[in-house]
Amino acid sequence: MGFPVTAPLLPLFIKLAGRRVLLVGGGRMAAARARQLAGVGARVVVVAPEVREEVAALAAELHRRPFRDGDLDGAWLAVAAATPAVNREVARAAEARRLLVNAVDDPEQATAYTGGVVRRGDATVVVSTGGRAPALAGLLREALDALLPAGAGVWVDLAEAERRAWRRDRVPLPDRRPLLLRALGERYGADAPEEPPPPRGLVSLVGAGPGDPGLLTRRAAHRLRHADVVLHDALLQPGVLELAPAALRVPVGKRAGRPGASQRAIERLLVRAARRGKRVVRLKCGDPFVLGRGGEEALALAAAGVPFEVVPGVSSAVAAPALAGIPVTHRGLASGFAVLSGHAEAAFGPIVDGIAPGSLTLVVLMGLQARAAVSARLLARGWPAATPAAVLLDASGPGAFTWRGTLAGLAEAALPPDRAALPGTLVVGAVAALSLAPPLGSADAGPSRHAAASGT
Repeated sequence: MGFPVTAPLLPLFIKLAGRRVLLVGGGRMAAARARQLAGVGARVVVVAPEVREEVAALAAELHRRPFRDGDLDGAWLAVAAATPAVNREVARAAEARRLLVNAVDDPEQATAYTGGVVRRGDATVVVSTGGRAPALAGLLREALDALLPAGAGVWVDLAEAERRAWRRDRVPLPDRRPLLLRALGERYGADAPEEPPPPRGLVSLVGAGPGDPGLLTRRAAHRLRHADVVLHDALLQPGVLELAPAALRVPVGKRAGRPGASQRAIERLLVRAARRGKRVVRLKCGDPFVLGRGGEEALALAAAGVPFEVVPGVSSAVAAPALAGIPVTHRGLASGFAVLSGHAEAAFGPIVDGIAPGSLTLVVLMGLQARAAVSARLLARGWPAATPAAVLLDASGPGAFTWRGTLAGLAEAALPPDRAALPGTLVVGAVAALSLAPPLGSADAGPSRHAAASGT
């Protein structure tokens, strides 16, 4: 079954976040669609006898077999990226269900087409040739990308605020555009020229800091603004990714107990994108070289001959305590600190056993599930049961929470059940009893606001 390629098209923007999208195919064209779908949060279900690793890494469900009509059940959209014969089969089954189908490089089987996309935050421009000339659509997209100002995304916020005022004041529609143009000129017309874009084919290993977009470095924000591709961790706040308006955003984060992209697959994606001349950002929580496997990625890029740079970020090892008012060092209390990963007791146990009781501040990243083991080993090593301890959740994020208590009470720390999946940091040592954060509601409290609980 074919559809007229030259029929007039109705442009639409579709919300696919959390919704099932069937992707039939596992090769190169399927990989491109998988990245796009994953980048908008779709629940990608892949069906194909043979599937590339990069496609498998992005799939919420993976079925290594031929397509069946029943695979369309529950789907909001179908994407056919297989052979022409299979694409025809998918299109026929989708038509029978009145389900739109995007057939990659096979416009006769398609009822939905993608286009060349230019993003600046919520300002999105799409170029389409109706499926007839995708290469031309790509060239037009690149031209628009070069012309559209990098700051256009933040214009949306101003325009939205102005619109509310216009509606309140009943400003006539013909008068609104000149008013908006003047407001934009007043707000953004005097911006100083920024650093030039990074060279193409460069991979930037960027630290995103503890989460709040305002805590990124200027270089990190600059690299995101000019990125073509962003491979990002799972625990980032949404506002951080909005700083990469024109980029293809690929989630590759690993969450405890859940499947994720393998480290080798991530490294291959970085190398492949850079060799295609893309400006690539590998966006990692905290600092890329602090328990973030950034070193492995740097070695893989060096071995492949791909140019890369490191853009440091503020590690949660110091940021999370600081935002809760806990200095990791303090005169008379602690002159040093140790940072450990709480992923595996076999790794952190010997280190904990070797630390003299009370000799320094102990900071455990990703340590929520390990707090009982950490507490038991420290107590067995001779640390006093009354040693101050703290659990810090979602540092700088909307769910920020601080529990304060003692080492003896750490294992049973009462944490909000609705925040169990948030990133957590443990702090053990005399400094955990300090609370030096600005008071709630003060002018400079900012992202350091924490809900707090205490325990014994």
